[in-house]
Amino acid sequence: MVDASAQSAESFAHVLATRLDRRRLLAAGAATTGWMLLGSGPLAACSRPTQAAASGLLGFAPVKKHTEDKVEVPDTYRYEVIYALGDPLTGATAEYRNDGSDEDHERRAGDHHDGIEYFGLSADGTPSRTSNDRALLAMNHEATTYQEKNKRLRSHFLHKAAVADELPRLASEVDKEVAVHGISVVEVAKVDGAFRYRRESRWNRRITPLTPVAIHGPARGNPLLRTRYSPDGTMGRGTLNNCGTGRTPWGTLLSGEENWCFYFTRPVADDGARGFTKQTARPVAGLARSVVALRRYGRAEGEASRHGWETAGDDDRFRRWNIACTGGDGDGTADYRHEMNSMGFLVELDPYDPTKTVRKRTALGRFAHEAAAFARVVAGQPIVIYQGDDARNEYIYKWVSAAKWSPADADAADRLAAGDKYLDAGTLYVARFGADGSGEWLPLTFDNKAVRSSPDYVFADAGDVCLHSRLAGDAVGATRMDRPEWCSVNPRNGEAYFTLTNNSNRRVEAAGAPQVAVDGPNPRSYEDEKVADDGKTKLLQSGNVNGHILRLAEAGGDPAATTFRWDIYLFGAEATADPTRVNLSGLTTDQDFSSPDGIAFSTVSGLCWIQTDDQAATDASNSMMLAALPGQVGDGGKVGVPHPRPGGEPLVVDTWVGKRPDANSLKRFLVGPRECEITGLCETPDGRTLFVNIQHPGELSPAASIGDPATYTSHWPGNHGYGAGGELARPRSATIVITRRDGGRIGT
Repeated sequence: MVDASAQSAESFAHVLATRLDRRRLLAAGAATTGWMLLGSGPLAACSRPTQAAASGLLGFAPVKKHTEDKVEVPDTYRYEVIYALGDPLTGATAEYRNDGSDEDHERRAGDHHDGIEYFGLSADGTPSRTSNDRALLAMNHEATTYQEKNKRLRSHFLHKAAVADELPRLASEVDKEVAVHGISVVEVAKVDGAFRYRRESRWNRRITPLTPVAIHGPARGNPLLRTRYSPDGTMGRGTLNNCGTGRTPWGTLLSGEENWCFYFTRPVADDGARGFTKQTARPVAGLARSVVALRRYGRAEGEASRHGWETAGDDDRFRRWNIACTGGDGDGTADYRHEMNSMGFLVELDPYDPTKTVRKRTALGRFAHEAAAFARVVAGQPIVIYQGDDARNEYIYKWVSAAKWSPADADAADRLAAGDKYLDAGTLYVARFGADGSGEWLPLTFDNKAVRSSPDYVFADAGDVCLHSRLAGDAVGATRMDRPEWCSVNPRNGEAYFTLTNNSNRRVEAAGAPQVAVDGPNPRSYEDEKVADDGKTKLLQSGNVNGHILRLAEAGGDPAATTFRWDIYLFGAEATADPTRVNLSGLTTDQDFSSPDGIAFSTVSGLCWIQTDDQAATDASNSMMLAALPGQVGDGGKVGVPHPRPGGEPLVVDTWVGKRPDANSLKRFLVGPRECEITGLCETPDGRTLFVNIQHPGELSPAASIGDPATYTSHWPGNHGYGAGGELARPRSATIVITRRDGGRIGT
């Protein structure tokens, strides 16, 4: 077996090119999927790097850690800001003043830039697989930076200094905050050799939590989706808390809805109001089915909403955030008791056609979605998509379509109709990991006896299973993981990678829910000390503090297989951490990291890009992005992870670990500004331009920060010369463009 992580750049390039050529022959007849960029797509026939083109991988000096308010890339690279919160998307929209007075946020860039995909445009405005100079960027806007006022969270930087301190919220405030969530489609093109966004492009648009969306798949029309807004359960309003993305083989965007539950509220006594009504098949453990489901999805009665949007007035755009059962024994069409059930899906959007209604793909499950990573497409074989549920102790999933891939669909005239074909019928699986490095995919179907006999929840039909994937995963005994974030597929061998960000509830000896014990795929629980923001206070963190990256190889190399092998690619850790219990990957100061979040592969160079969202080691560095040579499952071996147990014998957890990286296989490429998350990336087809998102710089600015620039913890990107405000600017999430100074390929 070839260990790519230990090869020289030239050897790795040779292996990469050889495997790609071999796969091209095996997959003869498959589509030319130039749509597929990074880890979001397969490589049936992407532009294949030759040995000469890919030589010199990781040929840059590693970026040092820092806690300064700037973006740092290697000296041989440069970056520019291209698109930030508030940038106007039409010629009629005013320039962004960035002082809290701006309006029309439905026609501006949203906040908290996250997952991002590149959709090429030819000179005549038609879709292009090869355009390096013009494209549509489709990106998520996950949330907004906020501060707490009277137990509700108001945006730090969208409003003026004189915001109301009391509830109810002001409608004008809420309308702004709602509008900055969702998705952007924005045209970018080179002007004088550098990318700029086009303000008056006909493709520019926003999808917000108020945009009409169509429900598709097995849950369409389900009684659990009927609301006052959509009495027949076929439509929903908008998309919310969008995090990771995916790019389909037919040229559309998939956007994952993540922490949507926190936007809704349930009043005290709502459990009793739901009772054992007609929509309840039968009570479980003395509770209505809807109550069991709501608790499993993070909304117990009495749970306050994140922002208090429901308090801003009687208009339906505010009332929808209160999911109280107020309509008696009705079917839910008199209130919004089912409103939250319309959130939590992968959302499909055609960036090239603003006239097409966005679709929610219920067949792929409902949970805290991150990225959607496509396995390699092969003619006559199913479409396979990997997914993670980003919450502590949640699951890893896989979708296998019923329809077999037809290369003609890569150029489908109706791209969303192609989505109907591959995303509305198939099988959703959940992963169970064995301690011996084996694993299996368990089907979450209505005819699965384990699902039907769940002791916790009685499923009514196939749509109910789609709506409550977590409960179905509980029923079949899936493995609880350490916050599955993004996932991506290695283009050279088809192996799937999953970032497991961290888990404060992982324990050596679990005390019951929500704590879980260490196991093979989640083998670490330890204490880690950091210095607080005041520079003096020491904070003690526990659990799996720094996270890790797991990878799996499907049996026989078949993405649709029901068994797999797995190991842990990298453990996040500070370089100085205990090498026997914490820094198991032997990371050095040029490559140590914490809390891996985004992950994606370049289809041009084959590099694996790792991005972090770190609050654990912020006394040592801001969040960062690293470049790595990926290796393959099994290139390391079995490792015992020792754990001290108070008053008992030490515990040793066996896990399967990949080969340790060296200085030539893992390097830090970028460090961001203060308190940011590095998230989302895509590249041009020639691999010479990289787009990366910088999310929520300055998010820990104190409550007094609104209107007082001296208290902002970040002023980026204004202090980089972008937009209004200069050195005292309110911080803004933004997209940056990275290129090599000599015009060469990124990462070499």
